[in-house]
Amino acid sequence: MQFYRVGGAVRDRLLGLPVQDVDWVVVGATPEAMVAQGYQPVGKDFPVFLHPRTHEEYALARTERKSGHGYKGFTVFADPSVTLEEDLLRRDLTINAMAEDAEGNIIDPYHGRADLADRVLRHVSPAFAEDPVRILRLARFAARFGFAVAPETMTLMREMVASGEVDHLVPERVWQEISRGLMEAQPSIMFGILRESGALARIAPEIEALWGVPQRADYHPEVDTGVHVMLVLDYCAQQQYPLAVRWAALCHDLGKAATPPDILPRHIGHEARGVPLVEALCERLRVPVDCRELAVLCCREHTLVHTAEQLRTSTLLDLLQRCDALRRPVRFTQLLQACLADARGRTGFEQCAYPQHDYLVRALELVQAVDAGAVARQCAEKARIPEAVRQARLSALGAIGKC
Repeated sequence: MQFYRVGGAVRDRLLGLPVQDVDWVVVGATPEAMVAQGYQPVGKDFPVFLHPRTHEEYALARTERKSGHGYKGFTVFADPSVTLEEDLLRRDLTINAMAEDAEGNIIDPYHGRADLADRVLRHVSPAFAEDPVRILRLARFAARFGFAVAPETMTLMREMVASGEVDHLVPERVWQEISRGLMEAQPSIMFGILRESGALARIAPEIEALWGVPQRADYHPEVDTGVHVMLVLDYCAQQQYPLAVRWAALCHDLGKAATPPDILPRHIGHEARGVPLVEALCERLRVPVDCRELAVLCCREHTLVHTAEQLRTSTLLDLLQRCDALRRPVRFTQLLQACLADARGRTGFEQCAYPQHDYLVRALELVQAVDAGAVARQCAEKARIPEAVRQARLSALGAIGKC
């Protein structure tokens, strides 16, 4: 029975990065032998055990054979006769197909160490094509490390898309990988690879459609909507904004691709046109409620937020109420973060002033300072309470220009 560290723990140690989780492969063992040593079985599809003290995962060396579509379409063979090299062969990328023994020796049968040095993502074997999730994982790793994709691997991914294998992806797995990729250092790289492979058009055609859509050159030197959205997304990453903000930033301009070109230069109606697209995309990918709600809000309101200082007090109050800012100030703050990223996600505007942020924060503070209960108690007629509260808030907002 031999134990080896494998996968990401070996890769990250060689890169000089913090090792988060350690996975182990056990060669020459049976499930009965593992249980006899106190390991707790937890694997459903193949033999995986938890160490009795560290609770790290130990998997028996195994091979896989394709038996259906998607990432679950595999038959697993785990046996003491399976070698370490055979186990590593079934892994996705060479940089993830290395192992380390108890003495710290690196076992690298597929040249992952060389690909780490060359900053290249390369598939281990043609079996990469059997699991469409691997396209998403590769794109996510590229966004994390800034590595290039080996030409033969990109060719293989395109073939996977053309064969329809990507169409069998489970929505929950797509969201899991996309959401993790959004939190990487440069998420635009992930979308660039998904576009190049053809996968983005299959899993998120609403996002793919942004490329090639023109914008007003006086507002957007980058001209192309898709390029702009990627700049916005990377700005969110630089500021370490939370996932909901990054997802909202990704979705905020979906309506531009649905707006007829003859009215696009004036941005007429793209916000309203975008909301159904955002809702459909979120529904299809099973996006969590907080991300979904902020994305819809940002798509619908971001243009108005950009013009906040020019709004009448009544329109300003309506904006705060539609955003439910009084009850959900944290979400309103996240909306402003996404709008700030939209303003600065433009070539040459990365440090531009954005007074709308502080203006709207101050507006919310003035409205929050109104004691609605006190106003209500002064109303003799209950039916007049809502209007009286509104008037009190409008009066408070009247002071915003004096601050």
